[in-house]
Amino acid sequence: MSFLARRGSKAQNEDNDSDDSADSLERRVAMANAERELKADAEWKRIQKNTFTRWTNEHLKQCDKHIDDLGTEFSDGLKLIALIEVLSGKKMPRHNKKPNFRSQKLENVSIALEFLEREDVVLVNIDSTDIVDSKEKLILGLIWTLILHYAISMPMWEGPPLGGGAAGPEKTPKQRLMDWVKDKAPGVNNLSSDWNDGRAIGALVDNVAPGLCPDWEDWDPNKPLQNATEAMDLADKWLDVPKLLAPEEMTNPNVDEQSMLTYLSQFPNAKLKPGAPLRKKTNAGKVRAYGPGLEPEGNVAKAPANFTVETFGAGDGELAIKVTGPKGEDLNCDIVFNNDRKATYSCSYFPEEEGDYVVEITWSGREIPKSPYNVKVEGFAGDASKVTASGPGLEAEGVIVNRPTYFDIFAQGAGKGTPEVIVLDPKGKKDSVPIQITASETEPDTYRCEYVATLLGLHSVNVFFAGNPIPDSPYGVRVSPASVPSKVWASGRGLQPNGIRVNETVDFKVHTEGAGEGVVAVKLIGPGGIDLDYISRKVDDTTTEFTYTPKKDGRHIIMITFANVEIPRSPFEVNIGKNKTSKIKAYGPGLKGGIVNKPAKFTVDTCGETGALGFSIQGPSQAKILCKVKYISFFPKHQCLQAF
Repeated sequence: MSFLARRGSKAQNEDNDSDDSADSLERRVAMANAERELKADAEWKRIQKNTFTRWTNEHLKQCDKHIDDLGTEFSDGLKLIALIEVLSGKKMPRHNKKPNFRSQKLENVSIALEFLEREDVVLVNIDSTDIVDSKEKLILGLIWTLILHYAISMPMWEGPPLGGGAAGPEKTPKQRLMDWVKDKAPGVNNLSSDWNDGRAIGALVDNVAPGLCPDWEDWDPNKPLQNATEAMDLADKWLDVPKLLAPEEMTNPNVDEQSMLTYLSQFPNAKLKPGAPLRKKTNAGKVRAYGPGLEPEGNVAKAPANFTVETFGAGDGELAIKVTGPKGEDLNCDIVFNNDRKATYSCSYFPEEEGDYVVEITWSGREIPKSPYNVKVEGFAGDASKVTASGPGLEAEGVIVNRPTYFDIFAQGAGKGTPEVIVLDPKGKKDSVPIQITASETEPDTYRCEYVATLLGLHSVNVFFAGNPIPDSPYGVRVSPASVPSKVWASGRGLQPNGIRVNETVDFKVHTEGAGEGVVAVKLIGPGGIDLDYISRKVDDTTTEFTYTPKKDGRHIIMITFANVEIPRSPFEVNIGKNKTSKIKAYGPGLKGGIVNKPAKFTVDTCGETGALGFSIQGPSQAKILCKVKYISFFPKHQCLQAF
């Protein structure tokens, strides 16, 4: 093209001496742009061919084969067949092992392409002649199709599905992979320029294996090749992620999307090898400090000023705190490491007088965010003994796990001071229960404390004012499980409205399957409001049987609660009849057992007694059972009934 440009210029000079004419300038600019585009086009093609060749060889080495040129070495079909067998894990049909003639090569390639179609690999605009004739562009397209099918679409990703949940339209495999990469590498929005400085691949490596590449944020963006080489070498050595893409190719502005996806598709299932040189980065920016001792107002003299420093995610470092008093003097600050999941430190200093204090906090010699803190101490510590607290969040029972609760702190007349609350969970940890204290806008010196307990068991709620515990603190609060009384149901003859007589022992069962944790309680009230005794027996984990014997005829009430809440249909009303000796007899196999979907027959002999005769048959899980009755008369006033 450059040769044609020169000739064009010379011919024009012969016809026209105006070399600097507008038309000539426009043509030269257009040709220069075309040359640059062709050069860039050649760059991405070279990168893609290199990447696809490395990907192919990574799989071919499993069968001791290798290729140097994708464009020519698939022409006889043998290495293509070998690659597909490795990718699919299946053996190909019979094919020619020594193809010397074109027809034999075409047959081998056709066998491979037909196999891919049976594997649901979509092939577009390619046939066996294209591969035998070494049409490189189409062969690269075939390799990308294999990568997309076997490397990007098919892996069983661990953890949540790539690309989020099921809401919204279904995403393509490329979109899901890109969503996963964006989640792991902050700030990445594309597959080209965002990777050119080498820091994004460092972020990805460190996110997949925390501690393998912890300093990527501090890398110099002006050293892209050095950055990418360090990250990709670590991924190759310790994550088994081969460098299908070379570091200098990743940092090339002309790197193509398909090459990047091919390399990145190896990361979701990467596993860290034992012995990897993991290390924690010291990052003072991730340290957080909070608490009344750091507030600009509200602290008083002659009382502890407490605060907490949270260092989770800041790496291995040393905490240092310097407290300077109003006269420039240094104050001692007690620091206690809590060894909890947020790696917190409990800190406290004691201001002796009023004035302005400065608290400086450093982590491994570097100041943390918001440090130094300016604290104004005004007034002297109030009297914690005059402070009271009350509310459901301090009751011994009634607090439910994972449900918000609260209590109020009343400090009227207690003087200067700030309330503080610490909740210890059953394991003795004080960071598992977040606390929020809000001053009332309508009532002075009144505060609302809210918290949510996430563990079952006994919690210790400690309430302080001006650094000292208030009366009755700590409060023992037992956090109970959530329950669903509406799922509890009861059944049995002992709950039937009619048919029970005095001195007859009857029973009923309470079923709590699926209702969560809770205690079943029963209260039997006889005529005149007298409580009746009963016997309870645990049948299994979710069923309890209750047995009682009524002593008086008349209306009885049975109340059943679960977790202190009445169950559906409770209270049950049972009318007890007078004691009567009956001559009626019942017998037959249906009273002893039966077979599913077969009639269970039994006979009831009235022996001459008259009156209404009723039946109550209870089945498992409140199943409805149909009972058919047939009357048989043997002689006047003597009847038998057959039920089935």
